[in-house]
Amino acid sequence: MQSAPLILVTPSTEAKGVEFYDYSISLSQTYLDAISTAGGLPFVLPAAPSPKLVAEYVRRCDGIMLTGGDDIQPELYYPDVPVELRKTVGPNDPVRDLLETLVVREAFAQQKPLLAICRGHQILNITLGGTLFVDIPSQVATGTNHSRLKQKDRVVHQVILEEDSLIRRVFGKKEIGVNSSHHQAVDRVARPLRVTGRAPDGVIEALELRPEDSGLMPYLLGVQFHPERLTRGYPEFIELFRSFTEACAVYRSER
Repeated sequence: MQSAPLILVTPSTEAKGVEFYDYSISLSQTYLDAISTAGGLPFVLPAAPSPKLVAEYVRRCDGIMLTGGDDIQPELYYPDVPVELRKTVGPNDPVRDLLETLVVREAFAQQKPLLAICRGHQILNITLGGTLFVDIPSQVATGTNHSRLKQKDRVVHQVILEEDSLIRRVFGKKEIGVNSSHHQAVDRVARPLRVTGRAPDGVIEALELRPEDSGLMPYLLGVQFHPERLTRGYPEFIELFRSFTEACAVYRSER
């Protein structure tokens, strides 16, 4: 029996933790459950943005999952953000931003399968040279509320999937219902990426590699929604994690 692929998972960070009220990491168990259910063995990355340490963690894993969390520093993608727009930005942590930037770079350098969720989808795009809308209500003409925080485990809007895309193959249909708990979104898409899913108002919900850049990574998918929170009520979403862990298992078998 082949051993389960080892999946490196990035955590959220907190200024004060539960035990000693010092700088800490935290992570919803739903991420780890989704990976485990799909056949992977998750382990959590410490919040230590050392290039050498991150490179070693990435070297030892078979795949990487970037998780959701707080906003990203606008200085990383919009250095001259107007004051009023800056006020819409929630708490952010430069340490986590740097940590995940290093993780993305190492994932590409070592060509490891990568799944990026919500904030992870955004930091992926930023690290590769893209930008974000700082605040959807302020910058996007839409009647859709994308910040449905009280319905994190419920479908609240549709996403239209592009033909000939990984995400469409995963779900086997051109449209899916998703949850939504964000006020920021991808604006300018970084060069190696292409849009493979959009909400009806045009907000980008899924990113993958362009066909001409597919050789850069064995597997790459970024989603703006939270599939891990939908797996219980909507079992089809475990297929997304299964496609990822299967890619990680293939990588492990070929190492």
